[in-house]
Formats: sequence, structure tokens, C-alpha cells
Amino acid sequence: MKKIEKANSSEYETDWIEGKPISKKKTEIKKGKLSKARGARFELKVRHNLEEKGKVIDKWNNNVDLENDKLIIAKKKFNPYLRAMTLGTGFPDFVAITHVRDELYGVIGVECKTNGTLSKVEKEKCKWYLEKKIFSQIWIAKVKKVGRKSEIEYVDFKERYMR
Repeated sequence: MKKIEKANSSEYETDWIEGKPISKKKTEIKKGKLSKARGARFELKVRHNLEEKGKVIDKWNNNVDLENDKLIIAKKKFNPYLRAMTLGTGFPDFVAITHVRDELYGVIGVECKTNGTLSKVEKEKCKWYLEKKIFSQIWIAKVKKVGRKSEIEYVDFKERYMR
């Protein structure tokens, strides 16, 4: 009965999936949209920052299947309401290639997190990438407040989590 009341309420938005109402608060929907947009802006800022530092950047379109212990293509997300597909949903967000010397290059995975913390699954994926030597390093880009300005700080995964 509560689900039906929420479906008729003006403060909830209801989607009917397979005949069942799924209600979400409109304020929570708005927070989610703002967070997603803020994260996308931060990713773009990180990309430009790394390009300024002379690194070649590309979106990473792969992911790790920990159960089968292999690298897979990241799933594309489709929104039927907007008829839009989201590409580049891999982990980590970017691959940065940097010239070390002669014909030697460093391949760095870059994951953008505004707070700088990884989930348990993300930590396991990072360890997998390093063990399989797919990336020489994995950096976590996070926001660092300096007064009123915000700067990008890069934290090396090995230094923070693998001690």
C-alpha cells in the first residue's frame, strides 16, 4: 500500500518496471544528476591536466572480470529514455602513456575520484592490473582544496594501498 501512495505522491518519481512501482525521491534524483555532472567535469579537468604535463591520454574501455581472472571489454550503458549510449565505462578511467627514454614508455592507469577513496572491488582490480603488468603504475586523481581553489592531486596506488 505504501508503494502505491508513493506512486501518487508529488515528491516521488515512479517508474513502472514489470508491473511493479519503483519510487525515487525527486530530491535524490537531482542530487544524483548533479554528482554525475560534477564527476564528469572533474574527469575532463584531469584529462586536460595530464595532457598539459606531456602525457598521451586515452579513455580506457576495458574492465577486469575478477571471477574469471581476465580482461574484458567494458559494458556500454544504454538509456532508453534519452536514446543515448554511454561509452568508456571501463576501469580505470584513463590510460596515460609517457615517454621514459629511447623506445621505452610508461603505461599508467588513472582513476578519477573526487574524494580519493576506492571501493574494495576497485582495489582488487588495481592489484590485478599491477600483478598482470598491464599498467606500470595506477594513479588516483583526487581534489585537493587550497584555500578557495581546488587542485588535482595524484596518489600512487602502490604507495597508498600496497604497503
